[in-house]
Amino acid sequence: MASAPTAPQSVPILPGLAALADRYDGFILDLWGTIHDGIRPWPGAVACLAELKRRGKRVLLLSNAPRRSHLAIARLGDMGVPRDHYGDVLTSGEAAQNALAARSDPWHAKLGRRCNLLGPKNDDSVLEDVPHERVERLADADYIVNVGTRGRLDRLEQYEDFLADAARRALPMVCCNPDYVVLRGDDRELCAGALALRYEEVGGEVYYHGKPHAPVYAESLKRLGLGDPARVVGVGDALRTDIAGAAAAGMDSVLITSTGIMAKDMGIAPFEDPDPAVLARMCAAEGHYPTAAIAAFRW
Repeated sequence: MASAPTAPQSVPILPGLAALADRYDGFILDLWGTIHDGIRPWPGAVACLAELKRRGKRVLLLSNAPRRSHLAIARLGDMGVPRDHYGDVLTSGEAAQNALAARSDPWHAKLGRRCNLLGPKNDDSVLEDVPHERVERLADADYIVNVGTRGRLDRLEQYEDFLADAARRALPMVCCNPDYVVLRGDDRELCAGALALRYEEVGGEVYYHGKPHAPVYAESLKRLGLGDPARVVGVGDALRTDIAGAAAAGMDSVLITSTGIMAKDMGIAPFEDPDPAVLARMCAAEGHYPTAAIAAFRW
């Protein structure tokens, strides 16, 4: 007789970070979908940062933003998030810039000099202090730096010819943001990760910088000054990046459910708790389970 299907694993849903904050010395926090919505901080987020600071917790902001960390800090300041409420900031763009400048590993060392930037022309901070020559034609390029779509609301099919041409030329791609989509207010925008995934599907070679990949977590622990990942918790709104990346690094994790990318899929409004069964099914489908979930980044 066949055994009955196993029910998806349940995830504890907590009212706020206060329920588990004392378990950890360090906090690795996502930005978009956790601290802010791309336009303004979520209500309660700044107060939660302030409480972590008051308790002496070490806080690092880890973002899959395809630009340098100093620009992320400036953007938080423009939104009204005080600089003294958090510690270091590490973006996927910063990680990419560091690798492109150093060329200390075999993959980046082989790239060559001539670079085609995929994304808005002025969103090129990942190339700061990187010896390179910007070229517009793929025929002239040695490699591609992918920071995202050229237009904010572009569709993936608009890039099919570009990606197919690049794959035929065997151009390696540096992906500066592994996210597939992001919510800016109510708009769902494609990210560099969606273009990179499609590039792999048509035969292209990609190196990813950012969550969920191990190097960015190793650097995060180093910057926090904490050697034991069990004393650190990762907080974010995406199962595939924030939760999977924290688990692979040996950390606990907290999933933000109602202010980030999963909210629409679960059919919940901001600050509304998810249906436990729906959350369990989504985690089972992705194969990633957080230690706990909270509706929003709040104390």
